Amino acid sequence: MGKELEFYGKTHNPDIRMLHDMDEVVHDQPWLRSQDNIELYYMYRDLSANEEDHKRIVDNRLRYDITIIPPAMLGDEYVKTAGHYHPAVEGHNISYAELYQVLEGKATYLLQKAENGKVVDVIVCEASAGDIVLVPPDYGHITINASQETLKMANWVCRDFSSLYDPIKKLSGGAYYLLKDGFVKNPDYPSVPEIRYEKPHDYPEANLFCGTDMYVMVKEIEKLDFLVHPQNHPEIFGRMTSV
Repeated sequence: MGKELEFYGKTHNPDIRMLHDMDEVVHDQPWLRSQDNIELYYMYRDLSANEEDHKRIVDNRLRYDITIIPPAMLGDEYVKTAGHYHPAVEGHNISYAELYQVLEGKATYLLQKAENGKVVDVIVCEASAGDIVLVPPDYGHITINASQETLKMANWVCRDFSSLYDPIKKLSGGAYYLLKDGFVKNPDYPSVPEIRYEKPHDYPEANLFCGTDMYVMVKEIEKLDFLVHPQNHPEIFGRMTSV
């Protein structure tokens, strides 16, 4: 697979996540220590079809990205992203959300919510091409490619913040690892709840529907305001976070 991405006639080069960027979060540490620093996945940031779209995206404090994760095993674990949380919106006790869509392949999204240093909710959402998955406020998240296909996914996110990787690194990864035989709890967490399984679904409140390319939201970008001002849109997040 070439590293360049063609998007609306323009060629983009990726930021590359290397294996040893992930040293702290890989389950199979004996395997890891024997490996060279190979490429794992590719991130194409701040994409747009044209200058007009880019200005609209920036003016609305958003960013559209694509990530490509080829199939691989990290020893006994399926390849995954490093995982991160989002910071709180300034002046509010709520963090930023993020919106994903699988473009090709299959994704397993692991979402976890921590309160006072303890994980209180873990959600797994399995998604196929066209499916939309919303990461609600206050949830850390990891994307896993547990298939034999290359995973290509897009995301919309507020462009105003930097993701927080340290909380997951300090605990050697997410609350669960996905191994060949299924999910296992991460022993570095003092306690974790059982996994809740959720399915992808539509968000008609924002005119977002599985099977429709979510890049088209650039034409009605005000409907993505819940990514910039989550505190103003509780109706978007209710189904995923009700426990």
